[in-house]
Amino acid sequence: MSPQPPPPPDWRLLGFSLLVGSFCFALESAAQGNSATDALNVLLIIVDDLRPSLGCYGDKLVRSPNIDQLASHSILFQNAFAQQAVCAPSRVSFLTGRRPDTTRLYDFNSYWRVHSGNFSTIPQYFKENGYVTMSVGKVFHPGISSNHSDDSPYSWSFPPYHPSSEKYENTKEFQKLYPLENITLAPDPQVPDGLPPVAYNPWMDIREREDVQALNISVPYGPIPVDFQRKIRQSYFASVSYLDTQVGHLLSALDDLHLTSNTIIAFTSDHGWALGEHGEWAKYSNFDITTRVPLMFYVPGKTAPLPGAGEKLFPYQDPFDPTSESMDPGGHVTDLVELVSLFPTLAGLAGLQVPPWCPIPSFHVELCREGQNLQRHLQLHDLEEDPHFLGNPRESIAYSQYPRPADSPQWNSDKPSLKDIKIMGYSIRTIDYRYTVWVGFNPAEFLANFSDIHAGELYFVDSDPLQDHNIYNDSQHRDLPHSLKP
Repeated sequence: MSPQPPPPPDWRLLGFSLLVGSFCFALESAAQGNSATDALNVLLIIVDDLRPSLGCYGDKLVRSPNIDQLASHSILFQNAFAQQAVCAPSRVSFLTGRRPDTTRLYDFNSYWRVHSGNFSTIPQYFKENGYVTMSVGKVFHPGISSNHSDDSPYSWSFPPYHPSSEKYENTKEFQKLYPLENITLAPDPQVPDGLPPVAYNPWMDIREREDVQALNISVPYGPIPVDFQRKIRQSYFASVSYLDTQVGHLLSALDDLHLTSNTIIAFTSDHGWALGEHGEWAKYSNFDITTRVPLMFYVPGKTAPLPGAGEKLFPYQDPFDPTSESMDPGGHVTDLVELVSLFPTLAGLAGLQVPPWCPIPSFHVELCREGQNLQRHLQLHDLEEDPHFLGNPRESIAYSQYPRPADSPQWNSDKPSLKDIKIMGYSIRTIDYRYTVWVGFNPAEFLANFSDIHAGELYFVDSDPLQDHNIYNDSQHRDLPHSLKP
């Protein structure tokens, strides 16, 4: 379908990308461009590197009153997982609704439309269905993985905008919210018992920083000194609060423009972030700490009542105000869900036809999806309409994967180029356990060999919620690898 003319000027598309150190906030917006009076705008907020360290997720230290306020009017997913814990592969995965083994992007060095298939994207699908789509900040990962154009002109009605953010890198004001004496350390700073070397993330990019190099830490397992750990964690939490203020300004502007009654808001992150858990930093692994992300949906009149005349749903909250308190989510879902579900869910919530399930293989199919429609979890959907719905919460599953160049930590273990990938770690997360197998991988043919098992991990949620004791070698679960294929 050809794009329709732009909508009347009742909707101003706003967004920005703000960096604080290595932490950035990004947003993607799509505005309705048809004449249907009940059509809804869609505002998708994508944060970079944000784990669920938020008040609405039960964090007692982090001050995030504006995101908590959004959660209070939303349905919040407690157990949402990214499909690969690194930026470009994760973003391409959920923006196309395809898993990394379908996009064939495990690094930063290829463009999926050329490399694997001319797959549609969330904004492209909305654009082709009469929406005006605009992007500001980091939506697609910049560089080759988005054709040096943020996937323009396919995905966007106008060229994406990237505001400068360097001036915010050394902002220290928000660190005052987190005095170092109040900063706790990771509850499990040791490398997990029985962790195979292939599974360890040696956080090489963190080691390249001059201040970390000056610590003379042994590679790959040497721990960062405790005082420096506190400074890292302080800076991360300060970044979260800074991000929260920007989300607050954005949502307040939505109120001012009288758009909260006809705008769907989705909030998520591309992956999590380790802050010393398992002796690791950054991302680059299959642990919950790096794959679990915040995810919430606000649907006007559904997840929260429509605002009354002159009422503001999202008045700005100052994190420095001691009277501002975290708010409980309007509702929450504990079932495990995946970010590949963003595409079908947003389409369904906006009243568009939900793309069909992908056949296997689907490289020749431009429009299909590999994730479930989460509308059923929002109680906005007839369960019987989706034959793939798993009615038993114990059957909900989330998949993730991560590549490695070798069986032991290398200089490029965290971000191997495609040609260097020799092993792929496939991980399945259920409500009861996380099970991972590291198997041989042929990068020339994009094939995993599940009969070539290099190592494995098994953690039970009830007895080991932090995933600190790998009991794979004590288990009899040798038949599980074949169930890891999504």
